Amino acid sequence: MKYLNRFLFLSVIAFLFCFSIPAFAQTPAPNPAITPKEEVSKAKILRIINEGEKNISGQKHPYQKIELQILDGPEKDKKVTITHGDQTTLRKEQKVNPGQTIILLKTTSQQRTTYAVIDKYRLDKLVPLVILFLAVVLLISRLKGLGALVGLAVSFAVIIHFIVPSILAGEDPLVTSIIGSFFIMVTTIYVAHGFSQKTHIALLATSIALILTGLLSYLFVNLTFLTGLGSEDATSLQFGQTGMINFQGLLLGGIIIGSLGALDDITTGLSASIQELTKANPNLTFRHLVSSGMKIGSEHIASLVNTLALAYAGAGLPLFLFIVLNPTNQPLWLILNSELLVEEIVRTLAGSIGLILAVPLTAILAAWAFQKK
Repeated sequence: MKYLNRFLFLSVIAFLFCFSIPAFAQTPAPNPAITPKEEVSKAKILRIINEGEKNISGQKHPYQKIELQILDGPEKDKKVTITHGDQTTLRKEQKVNPGQTIILLKTTSQQRTTYAVIDKYRLDKLVPLVILFLAVVLLISRLKGLGALVGLAVSFAVIIHFIVPSILAGEDPLVTSIIGSFFIMVTTIYVAHGFSQKTHIALLATSIALILTGLLSYLFVNLTFLTGLGSEDATSLQFGQTGMINFQGLLLGGIIIGSLGALDDITTGLSASIQELTKANPNLTFRHLVSSGMKIGSEHIASLVNTLALAYAGAGLPLFLFIVLNPTNQPLWLILNSELLVEEIVRTLAGSIGLILAVPLTAILAAWAFQKK
């Protein structure tokens, strides 16, 4: 089946290539002498020569005339004086200060060469933040924290080196995400929590809950006619070599991967809690263990569902501002019906139901395994 999929994929590419030859033949190639050449480099702000506001069409536009020094590339150490905000609207947060490192865009055409500040350089500020994060995790959790960091590294490695390349190669995003999620799940649970009976139970419960989440996501996505093209990022992937991607499957895969971390949290925590209950009172029956597990899990679910919803809401906060302001005076039902908003609702509902179902699954499996016969 794998070879058949690859054969079909290559056949489609060959078919499109053959039919695109006439189009390429009729389309004149871009002239490198006419097409502007763009280069980016890092630069340091040496000083602010002057700053103020320009009145353009009755509106005030802030600007800064700055002197900077290029830090890398062919023009390293060259000093340049430019006007920041001359051609674009400059917000207060976008103003620069002496000593800051920025990203400089150089545009070269037949007529002239221009420079523009396009962003601030941030990567150097991330290093101490990452070090602080690692230190806090290792200081508080020690070996458990080290296992969690290894699991985190494995998760990103699987996403970058397996899930993304497979999707780009034409594999189904949903199937690829499920396979990658299972590998992440097995690795992270055992590395972070050790090889024991409670982790076996957590792994089994997470696997079942993940499958149920996938089925619910598939049902909800099709029921609401989602195409996976609700976000601007997904829409931009329609063009070029990524146009062949199954965007509905990509949406489903994202829901599954997003739910995995919370599922891992609730199943490992609940399995460990029921194990401790049996150690404290070996005479507890299966029914009592399940009941206690459900009570513990219910408390956990109440916070996790809220956490999941708030995480999605926080990521989509600009969307909430748009809904409240409604600058185009659209009907509320039309805004709520947009694919972007429905995607977030479906993502939250499917993930939350999967988390809720994980509680009785883990409680029953752990009670059965730890009950003293």
